[in-house]
Amino acid sequence: MLKISTAPHLNAPLSTRSIMFNVILALLPTLIAGIMFFGFNALLVVVTSVAGCVAFEYLFCRFVTQTETSTWDLSAVVTGLLLAFNLPATIPLWMVLVGCFMAIILSKMVYGGIGKNMFNPALVGRVFLFISFPVEMTTWIKPQFLNFMSPDAQTAATPLKILKHLSADGSADELPSYFQMFVGNIGGCIGEVSALAILIGFVYLLYKRIISWHITFYYLSSFFILISLHWLITKSPGADPLAHLLSGGLMLGAVFMATDYTTSPMSPNGKIIFAIGCGVLTYIIRIYGVYPEGVSFAILIMNAFVPLIDKLYIPRLFGTARR
Repeated sequence: MLKISTAPHLNAPLSTRSIMFNVILALLPTLIAGIMFFGFNALLVVVTSVAGCVAFEYLFCRFVTQTETSTWDLSAVVTGLLLAFNLPATIPLWMVLVGCFMAIILSKMVYGGIGKNMFNPALVGRVFLFISFPVEMTTWIKPQFLNFMSPDAQTAATPLKILKHLSADGSADELPSYFQMFVGNIGGCIGEVSALAILIGFVYLLYKRIISWHITFYYLSSFFILISLHWLITKSPGADPLAHLLSGGLMLGAVFMATDYTTSPMSPNGKIIFAIGCGVLTYIIRIYGVYPEGVSFAILIMNAFVPLIDKLYIPRLFGTARR
């Protein structure tokens, strides 16, 4: 019997659930590193964020749309993990739930759910909390390796904050070593401190072919080129290229959030334009903006241009003339 159906007609071996499961596995090294450096508080933030995102998505499906819940696809779990990774370990748990509401309800479900949202949900939640609660979102603790229950946690500045306040004649002695920034022994958000853990997840995603290398490579390389040129021209220690590359949310954003299927372009050329735009905006905000960090704002701004970028690179239909 001839079966008539709409495109696509080829079945891919990966489902939404399996893709999200692989992303969760890729995030595990970052989760482990965050708990190792920031202890039990980090674990509480992660658990609260994941539970809040799953609960809000379930409740929305159950009582608003009155449709079958979409929590089974694990996308809410991924959003919860990424939101928690963009938060400090000291943030009050009720604020985490506010971020979950913004991420799931107002930036995902009101658009129709997964695949229909315009902006990255985790970044929307993060930026909302950053603007609404700037003190709590910029209070960092010193990492204490494997000291899970330390009662005397001390605050510490992030490498980006130190770089931001270095003058042209300033000293960079206060800055952590490159090795400390690479492994994660620095102040910062739960999931952004360890470049090593993030790169392990990146290699896993490439191996599983969940993401391509284009966005991550062009994002990091375009930012690194611009910050290096600025450093060579101005000689400012605050523009240390390697320190900027290894600190803040640059690695986390380039690997796990800029590569989001829904909010990034579909074509290879579109991905390159999108990634370079993220790199340029991150450089501008970090160097010339008020805030030390600019990854979240850069990715969200470029998310808004994704429909336009996709229109510029519409593939030619088979059997038609080239326009």
